[in-house]
Amino acid sequence: MYSAIIIDDEEMARTLLEGMIAEYCDNVKTIELCKDLPSGVKAIRRHKPDIVFLDIEMPGHSGIELLDFFDEHEINFSIIFVTAYNHYAIQALKLSATDYLLKPIEVDDLKTSIKLFERNRSKNKELNLLLKSNLLRHTTKKIALNTLNSIVFVETDNVLYFQADGSYTKVVLNDNKVHTISKGLKHFESLLLDTDNFYRCHKSYLVNLNYVTDYIKSGGGNLIINRTHEISVSEDKLEILLQRIGLF
Repeated sequence: MYSAIIIDDEEMARTLLEGMIAEYCDNVKTIELCKDLPSGVKAIRRHKPDIVFLDIEMPGHSGIELLDFFDEHEINFSIIFVTAYNHYAIQALKLSATDYLLKPIEVDDLKTSIKLFERNRSKNKELNLLLKSNLLRHTTKKIALNTLNSIVFVETDNVLYFQADGSYTKVVLNDNKVHTISKGLKHFESLLLDTDNFYRCHKSYLVNLNYVTDYIKSGGGNLIINRTHEISVSEDKLEILLQRIGLF
């Protein structure tokens, strides 16, 4: 049985989520409801829960500040964020492979979140520290890759390119390691939308422009990545691409 704390400034939201957990999540027990972040911090220190359901938008303190109250060795709980919508925060959550629930909460989404918590439980400290890092940065430095058997933490500066492979994506690193992720290329494009160095040069490729070493005009146009990988460029992407890499 896993223990859970709910932190939300809305009483109805707290009691509704508590009821959903009691009815649909047999392996989770809610041990305390908290109306704000300070009371939530105290409850976490007192109970040491397995899961914290945390509202992002609260008066006084935002939920994303929670990790500021704990030292690294104290972060032994998993966070499932609850939010109506916050683009900046959700972007950081996705980058960090941290789970979140959108209000109003759906039963299936809640069940999926508990399953994800169980699968990633051994990595909760690393995930929380990565989340904290990504929330503090205006540019993405690290991304969490959910592989079949584990979560791999990768510096985005070390990614050569992302390659579409059906409904999967191959992530090719500068040490020639390749991770296959069960997400489409569009997923990674949206995650890295605010970064300057990644560009979707083709329907099948999202490239790190910092590794472009050559542009070959023949054959419809191709990029050489890190002197070894040749990648196609779509005709409608060419002008913007050349501007981005300073060749036009």
